[in-house]
This record gives sequence, C-alpha cells and structure tokens, in this order.
Amino acid sequence: MLSDPGVRVMDVVQVVRRLTGLSLWRSKVLTMRLPAVLLAGVPEKDAAAAVSALRDAGARAETRERPEPDLPEH
Repeated sequence: MLSDPGVRVMDVVQVVRRLTGLSLWRSKVLTMRLPAVLLAGVPEKDAAAAVSALRDAGARAETRERPEPDLPEH
C-alpha cells in the first residue's frame, strides 16, 4: 500500500513501474491516486521487498494483509 510518494515523486514512479510492469504514464497515475494498492496476492517476502524499494525512493508505504472473504459454506 502506497500512502505518500514523498518529494521524489519521479523516483517513486520509476519504482512503481519496475514493480508493476505498467507504463510510465500509468505508473505516475497510480502513484498520484492515494492510497494505492500496488501489489495484491504476493508472498510476504516480495511485499516486504517492494515496500523497502518504495521507502528507499522516499515514499511512505506499508504491507497489509488482506483478509480472506467470508464465503458461505454449502
């Protein structure tokens, strides 16, 4: 979860682009629409690496666990 790109926005956009594989323009749009979920359903190790890369670029980011949806059992 990206909560603030910080002052080095273009550095963060480049990291978002590298993490998501999106185009530069789409990465910038995603970086500006906050809070933004960048990666969903990835292993905890990969999520921690992504958060570390974003923080190194000057952003505020965190990992969050997504709870499993409560589906009725049949």
